[in-house]
Amino acid sequence: MGEKTEKLLSILKLQPVVPVLIVDDAKSAVMLARALVAGGLKAIEITMRTPAALDAVRAVAAEVEGAEVGAGTILNAAHWEAAVEAGSKFIVSPGTTQELLDAAADSDVPLLPGAATASEVMALREEGYQVLKFFPAEQAGGAALLKALSSPLAGTLFCPTGGISLKNANDYLSLPNVICVGGSWVAPKELVAAGDWAGITRLAAEAAALKA
Repeated sequence: MGEKTEKLLSILKLQPVVPVLIVDDAKSAVMLARALVAGGLKAIEITMRTPAALDAVRAVAAEVEGAEVGAGTILNAAHWEAAVEAGSKFIVSPGTTQELLDAAADSDVPLLPGAATASEVMALREEGYQVLKFFPAEQAGGAALLKALSSPLAGTLFCPTGGISLKNANDYLSLPNVICVGGSWVAPKELVAAGDWAGITRLAAEAAALKA
């Protein structure tokens, strides 16, 4: 577990914000990822919420220099296998099941598992996980909850995702137990649809500058 934790940390430490993307067109994923990387956001999560998602992961992994592409919304072992086969460097889940933990144990690809309560965090700590996704962040208690967990559950790091924007990102990033945040605001649907890659690069650069 230690080696996989270090692998995951090396990816999440690349930037303060991990773009969380819902991709409808695999062809646009390459241009989108290049725009994000150009703005300083190299670690990119493509969620498995559309039919194009796996092809998007595959294309970004093969064609975008500098990108560290991961797959999100992984719910079971079949999702895991398909995402890894497509080239995912890390896997993200909204919650955790024993099936997912077993798939993760048999893989060299690191898992960022989701948790929303102290009990879920404790259960994952028992499994050896030190870096977790806090989801859905705003709805589950926000930065205030993570701050409250920082002392009793010291040593666990979080990537909060869900309801986070440029306006509240620093509320999370200022906490000692937050390594980065996940957010979709860096790739608005309207800019993607318009092919405004320069606009997305500007938003990415703004996000990349949030935390030194």
